[in-house]
Amino acid sequence: MLNETPQGTTVRVTRRDRASLIAGGALVAAAAAVVVPLLLLGNAGGDKRPQALTVPEGWRAGQVYEALDKALGVPAGTTEKAVPKAGLKLPGDAGGNPEGYLFPATYPLNDKSTPSTLLSDMVNTANKKLNGSQVSAGADRDAVNPYQTLTIASIVEAEAATKGDMGKVARVIYNRLDHGMPLQMDSIINYGLKRSTVNTTTRKTRAENPYNTYVRMGLPPTPIANPGAEAMKAAISPPQGDWLYFVTVKPGDTRFTADFNEQQKNVAEVNKLHTSGKPSSA
Repeated sequence: MLNETPQGTTVRVTRRDRASLIAGGALVAAAAAVVVPLLLLGNAGGDKRPQALTVPEGWRAGQVYEALDKALGVPAGTTEKAVPKAGLKLPGDAGGNPEGYLFPATYPLNDKSTPSTLLSDMVNTANKKLNGSQVSAGADRDAVNPYQTLTIASIVEAEAATKGDMGKVARVIYNRLDHGMPLQMDSIINYGLKRSTVNTTTRKTRAENPYNTYVRMGLPPTPIANPGAEAMKAAISPPQGDWLYFVTVKPGDTRFTADFNEQQKNVAEVNKLHTSGKPSSA
């Protein structure tokens, strides 16, 4: 969600933030509470070992590592420690960091499954989704490489309120990059701060952080989540439009505009709903 109010505390609501708000806690806790118990359901014969691992769209790498540890019954931290030796087919731009390449899907588990084999399956699946894709979004196609496209897809996954909004959110990102504007998106700040919240203060938007796109131009240094197929599709080929701003006022009502004054009015409506105690998301 974009909000360029110069002062005070503002409220920003994205799909990821709503998940944590409903759960009443941090994003990791909300996701683990919903998904991990499902993984522990074994077969009808009484075997409690999970038969598959489901990675939801938008999970961060840390959440995937934690779920893998639990699904495989290995000590906490085992999967993360396996990353450097897993031989993952990552681009040089990733610097060995698989964030963004742990493709959301359901992966079968068996006696031969290890953190390394599952991580490889996820990365290989992500590469297949990106391989040969024609990026047709930016004004300068050559300026957007596959890693940057994946980074954009991860932001789309975090920011879009619905799948129907993903294409427009991607277009906003490209338009702001093409116009030399900072992205100013809170999902990116939250990633750098290792948190998820619906409240971001002006002080946070001024903090020195490599993921603070309020003060830094361009894309963040890495993806901020693991995007699914729809977010990738949106990043690769978004619809045409002149939008530069968007905000989710309430469920089903995300407003996109190219006019700053109109954006400010929409943001004021969100803040009014918040201060009045009426839920702006559910």
